[in-house]
Amino acid sequence: MKKLIFATGNPGKLKEIRAIMGDMDMEILTMKEAGINVDIVEDGKTFEENAIIKVKTILAALPEGEDALVMADDSGLEVDAMDKAPGVYSARWMGEDTSYRIKNMKIVELLEGVPVEKRTARFVCTIAAGEKGKEILVARGVIEGKIGYEERGENGFGYDPIFYLPDMSRTTAELSPEEKNAISHRGNALRAMKKKLQKK
Repeated sequence: MKKLIFATGNPGKLKEIRAIMGDMDMEILTMKEAGINVDIVEDGKTFEENAIIKVKTILAALPEGEDALVMADDSGLEVDAMDKAPGVYSARWMGEDTSYRIKNMKIVELLEGVPVEKRTARFVCTIAAGEKGKEILVARGVIEGKIGYEERGENGFGYDPIFYLPDMSRTTAELSPEEKNAISHRGNALRAMKKKLQKK
């Protein structure tokens, strides 16, 4: 069975990936499970650049003769009233070790007094996939929403508790994993990538 190595150590993210890519007849592994220990310097200016950097770094670290499909994503939250911040710095915004509860409360605080129609935001996810000596494929997924006024919901992770979906009257942290996978930025990007891989 072919290996699919996904550049993440985030258990929430991996759950989503396995749920959507699970029928690809591939063994889905994290970098750690694949025995790859390499520092990735994410110095790209866009989600696309960072996802490609991750794939190239891992491909270069694969043992000689190892055939694996490497996938990586770069994703984040763009808040229009904050000039699309935190954007590509979503994970590192206010420091990588700062809890998302603090980050979420800071965004809510920064948007104090901003009317509902100007609280627009989106989650963006770009996925890159490649094998040694082959072209790197890129797919993008987006979900539009608004920034809520408080944290709501226990599901999901990261900025999910403040990302409100007007059509569903819930935050992404109030959705079941199945509901979230069906509409999320990562779900959309993974499905788009799956189509590209199946066409190969």
